Amino acid sequence: MIKFFGMIKEDIKAIFQRDPAAKNILEVLLCYPGLHAIIIHRISHGMYKKGLVILPRVMSNIVRFLTGIEIHPGAKIGRRVFIDHGTGVVIGETAEIGNNVTIYQGATLGGTGKEKGKRHPTIKDNVVISAGAKVLGPFTVGENSRIGAGSVVLKEVPSNCTVVGVPGTVVVKDNKRVASVQDDIDLDHIKMPDPIADELKRLRNKINELECEVNNLRRD
Repeated sequence: MIKFFGMIKEDIKAIFQRDPAAKNILEVLLCYPGLHAIIIHRISHGMYKKGLVILPRVMSNIVRFLTGIEIHPGAKIGRRVFIDHGTGVVIGETAEIGNNVTIYQGATLGGTGKEKGKRHPTIKDNVVISAGAKVLGPFTVGENSRIGAGSVVLKEVPSNCTVVGVPGTVVVKDNKRVASVQDDIDLDHIKMPDPIADELKRLRNKINELECEVNNLRRD
């Protein structure tokens, strides 16, 4: 019980560290659905590990109705996890989330088929999963990585990477180390590289070069 309340205290502290809109503890306790979902999940997960199934699932459904956040009671969630806003977040049964992870609204940690066993992703420490991102499959997203808004990630992500696009593509790796401690988590999930725009720009430049060469040949 002491450990449980200690984890909740850490969850509240994480909200103050990562959300400048948080004004006081009462506001956080009453108005943050992500915190509500995690608190109930910690209870339902403990029951689930003891072999109970129905009651934890009912609890998760009630939380989904009240908060818009669906966390299967079988999912493993670490310490200081912050679900910001939360509406539309789905976390599957065999998903594993490390410490100091930040998840924005509309994100999904899901599976890709009917296979048994491990079928949802493992998210390591200090990862940021941006709004609307879909991480689908039984692979690992490495420490300190960022998943861009709206990205669809279908394969393993190494540590210290930035992934954007559909399907998700690693566009930054080890160029700048993302946070390694909870007080310095990089929450900038807007200023991300755009590999598609970069490729289109490269193609436009190439077309311009070819047009210039054709015009020169015509003049000759």
